[in-house]
Amino acid sequence: MSPPVLITGGTQRIGLALTEHFLNQSVPVIVTYRRPKSALNTLAQRGATLIQADFTQKSQVERLILQIKSQTSGLRAIIHNASDWASESVDDNDFELIERMMQVHVYAPYRINMALAEQLMPAGDIIHFTDYVQDTGSDKHTAYAASKAALHNLTLSFAKKLAPQVKVNSIAPSLLMFNEKDDLAYRRQADAKHLLSPAPGAYEAVSAVDYLLNSDYITGQTLHLSGGRHLR
Repeated sequence: MSPPVLITGGTQRIGLALTEHFLNQSVPVIVTYRRPKSALNTLAQRGATLIQADFTQKSQVERLILQIKSQTSGLRAIIHNASDWASESVDDNDFELIERMMQVHVYAPYRINMALAEQLMPAGDIIHFTDYVQDTGSDKHTAYAASKAALHNLTLSFAKKLAPQVKVNSIAPSLLMFNEKDDLAYRRQADAKHLLSPAPGAYEAVSAVDYLLNSDYITGQTLHLSGGRHLR
C-alpha cells in the first residue's frame, strides 16, 4: 500500500474534494479537522484516518505530529489546506487576530514540515494552499493576507531546505467556490474582477494538486488559480 497523504482541513470544501479524490484512487489519507463536520462519518467509513486538531493551539499541533509519527513511517505528501479567514473590524482585537492568523497559516505548517520532513523522504511533496492576496494585500483581511504571504515564503525556504528529496510548492486560489449565502450582487461583483468566470469549483484545486504531485521538476513555485484576475 502506498504511503498516506496528509491533508489539513480536509473535511469541507476544497479539503473535502481532495480527500475524496485520493480515496477514489485508493490512496490512504490522514485528515485533520478543527470541528466536527457532516462528512466525518462517511470519510471514516471509506477508510480515512481522522484527527481532530485546532491549529490555533500549539499543544494540539504537537499532539497531531506525535499521532502521525505513531501511525505511519512515511508520507506521500503533506497538503496544507487548513485556513482561518477572518477580517478586521472595530470589535476585533487586532493583536489576537494577527496572532491567530500567523498561528494557523505559518506556525502550524512550519512545525509540521519541520517535524515530518523525514516522513516524506526520499521522494515526497509539500503543497501550501496560500491565496491570491499573498501578492496584492487586502484592506479588509489584512492579517489574513499577511499570514498567507508568510506561508508563500515558507514555500521558498522549504523548497531550498528539502531539495532534492522533497518538492515544495504553493497553490494560490482566487475565488474557486461560492458559499450558499453569497447573494447575486456579490457574485456579479466577483465576476467583474476576473477575466474568466469565477468559482469554477474545487476540481481546479484538485487538478492543480495532481499536476504538482506528478511533476518531477517543479519546486519553489506557485500555481495561481485566479481566472486572470491579475489582468483586470
